[in-house]
Amino acid sequence: QVQLVESGGGLVQPGGSLRLSCAAPGSIFSIYTMGWYRQAPGKARELVAAITSGGSTNYADSVKGRFTISRDNAKNTVYLQMNSLKPEDTAVYYCNARSATRVYWGQGTQVTVSS
Repeated sequence: QVQLVESGGGLVQPGGSLRLSCAAPGSIFSIYTMGWYRQAPGKARELVAAITSGGSTNYADSVKGRFTISRDNAKNTVYLQMNSLKPEDTAVYYCNARSATRVYWGQGTQVTVSS
């Protein structure tokens, strides 16, 4: 059983920042594409950002310029730095690891942006 362990969610005011972390087993981290998805109440889960094993990144248009995904291969951890947060960023954020044949999910961490 592959476990992705997320941390860093919470309550933040609009305009604030949070950093999410996701630790993965070393056996998959080095070769899998790592990503962050989010799901708001009543909405479908959507890709926020992803980073390949080679370091290439892609972002949802709604977060470009505000969020940054990065990975620390020595710690088998992927990060999502979220700045200039908006109320519409409120959602459960899920860590994701995927290859051509397999997908793994974390348990999710709540991010709430509210004054």
